Amino acid sequence: MRTVEWQDGKVKMIDQLRLPSELVILEYADWRGVADAIKTMKIRGAPAIGAAAAFGIALAAWQNRDKGRPQLLAELAHAADSLAQTRPTAVNLFWALQRMNRVANAAGLKTPEAIVNALLAEAQHIADEDVAACKRMGRLGAALVRDGDNILTHCNTGALAVVDYGTALGVVRAAHEQGKRIHVWVDETRPYLQGARLTAWELQQAGIPHTLITDNMAGHFMSRGKVDIVFLGADRIAANGDVANKIGTYSLAVLARENGIPFYSVAPTTTIDLDIANGSEIPIEERDSNEVTHLREVPITAAGVQAAHPAFDVTPHRYITGIVTDAGIIYPPFEVGLKRAKGEPSTSVRECVERCWQADETSHGGAGSASTAAENDTTKGAA
Repeated sequence: MRTVEWQDGKVKMIDQLRLPSELVILEYADWRGVADAIKTMKIRGAPAIGAAAAFGIALAAWQNRDKGRPQLLAELAHAADSLAQTRPTAVNLFWALQRMNRVANAAGLKTPEAIVNALLAEAQHIADEDVAACKRMGRLGAALVRDGDNILTHCNTGALAVVDYGTALGVVRAAHEQGKRIHVWVDETRPYLQGARLTAWELQQAGIPHTLITDNMAGHFMSRGKVDIVFLGADRIAANGDVANKIGTYSLAVLARENGIPFYSVAPTTTIDLDIANGSEIPIEERDSNEVTHLREVPITAAGVQAAHPAFDVTPHRYITGIVTDAGIIYPPFEVGLKRAKGEPSTSVRECVERCWQADETSHGGAGSASTAAENDTTKGAA
């Protein structure tokens, strides 16, 4: 099944807290359950959160389908407000809610039945579009992977983080499907262990060679030439190319730069937030410190120890070689490419043509590989 889907008046999703020990399918007949699942990370990953929120709104409409139009819209507004408060960093959540809101309030929908049907259709469109976007990113990103590459990744960016297929891990998956012999270094991703619990499990299911490492081992393997390229996801991308991603990403970016290793973020265009100028404006979610001091509810510190738990950090765009999106692979200057990827007019077309596909010298093959990518239609998102 997909990570999240609609079936018979219920939202179904994989409980990611129970993996890898058991595969449990959750079913929600009340949108509040969907909101709680997002908040408690039963479902996580920016695109998956967006799709879950869309299905949550559809479920709220389904639950209130017997009410009049004004009351139905009021219930939907309440549900949207509650869902918006679940997790603040992933912009896909707010994008999906805004898209569902536009449908719910469309002038042509006069009856509750029409609103319910339209919202169900829109939520399904959002889910289907995500799958298509991931498969395209996988194909585009796989062109950056050489046969024999050792790839490092962080957190979980596979099928579980989206509706299906994956973002950064989708690139890995596509390269493997193309027959490339690759190996993946899997950061365990403290404190929630998404790498150890989820990414390693997905790679195991797919038969892709991998090795689990603790987060603080990455620099060791980079310095010894054991890492050829880094692929990670994103929860929000600012207009200048700064990227918010799972905590620990910034450290990996600095280490990759120090060791001359190309560093790519992989995310759909829905993750780009042009309303935020740079990473300093991205809200960073602070989660319960118990997730640091406890492991599966078992304490691993002395009682009373205080812990901090920012769930994300921001990687400045200067450390990023390129951003793989469903609209193409974007290279610096990111401002030009990100606008183009979002379909917004650019005032720097000449600058884009002249410079934006000249990749950082640390990328595979240097600037020449960027030109090849453009010829193969992998960079149209910014040209």
